[in-house]
Amino acid sequence: MQALRYLAAIGASVVLCAVTSPAQAERFRVGRLLCSSEPRVGLVLGSTQALRCVFNALRPPRQYVYEGRIRRVGVDIGVTSAGALSWAVFARNSRIGPGTLRGSYVGASGNFAFGPGLGANVLVGGSRRSVMLQPISVERSIGLNLAAGVTHLTLGPRGGL
Repeated sequence: MQALRYLAAIGASVVLCAVTSPAQAERFRVGRLLCSSEPRVGLVLGSTQALRCVFNALRPPRQYVYEGRIRRVGVDIGVTSAGALSWAVFARNSRIGPGTLRGSYVGASGNFAFGPGLGANVLVGGSRRSVMLQPISVERSIGLNLAAGVTHLTLGPRGGL
């Protein structure tokens, strides 16, 4: 029961972040980050997954490949298959290069899977905290899992983590 209250609180904060983001934030949207993840086993108090990510820049249209690791601390019970995460990427300016998304991101996340699963992650960080992975990532997976807590994502160049 405590886990459900915790998940509801995380969900409410995720929705609040999405609703309160300013309308003019769209003018700073620089692209989309798509990540594929390995299978995950929830270890009751957290989990770790390796990621392979591709950033698709809007202007000029380019692709940059990153490797990452996502760590969750909080309630994480169950097992999921390999999955996919997708974030809209916002930055302070439109100058995006090969290493711009490199760095650490921290925020809240919640995941639920009973067969097909969905999750949400709101993360801020990157180079000098100038990049936001917002408003909500969409995470798809298959398994039996309940997770809610604090998430730490580290992105680096391909072959760097």
